[in-house]
Amino acid sequence: MKSRPTRIKRTTTQRNNDRGRSPIVQSKPIWSQRARRLQLGSRDARAPFAPPEDWHEPTENGEDYRILVQEPGEGYAHVVSPEQVRERLARVPPKFLKGLEVVQFSRMTRKKMSFPCYGMQWGATLYLYPLEESREEIFHAPPRPETVNEAKMYGGRWDRPDDYSWRLTWSDSALEDFYLNNILIHELGHLVDDRNTSYTDRERYAEWFAIEHGYLASGGRVARRQKVTRRHHKS
Repeated sequence: MKSRPTRIKRTTTQRNNDRGRSPIVQSKPIWSQRARRLQLGSRDARAPFAPPEDWHEPTENGEDYRILVQEPGEGYAHVVSPEQVRERLARVPPKFLKGLEVVQFSRMTRKKMSFPCYGMQWGATLYLYPLEESREEIFHAPPRPETVNEAKMYGGRWDRPDDYSWRLTWSDSALEDFYLNNILIHELGHLVDDRNTSYTDRERYAEWFAIEHGYLASGGRVARRQKVTRRHHKS
């Protein structure tokens, strides 16, 4: 990131997008660009590390990945189902799944509410986070342009409920599209990236991977999303 983002307070869930340094071996995840767009502030690198998630030790046994589902938490709901995730990953070239061992549907806790989070990659595990049951996200500081445009690409609707907040509303179909063809594939991009080591390069690769293997590879939905982008990309 070229600059530290504005601190953002939200009335509901905050999201924490962490990325790992390598697809298998790493001591802790690295904060992602998407997280920094929404996050309350960047993590102090000098602070003691507190694991943000359950760590699943990579086995590298070559077996198929497994899916773990935790209760989403009161007021929250998982966006997609394990069956939808398996179906979507089945359409990814098999070589990209060799290092994947676990997909975890994580619970929302009080601690996790203090950071923005849609998804995370850590070691050989991809984590997907629940969203508010209302399917609404409230921002009390202007969201970054790339955050606005990315949500619009997948059908998210922005409005101003008052002079002090910005609201992002999702339909069920748009949110499933966003998670299956963007969040999930973005995190997979981090897992398969075994060449880049800097934060910027890893994020750039994951964004490219999500566009190439998610946005552009998702069939008929591309045409619908392109119409949304052309209509709303620039104000």
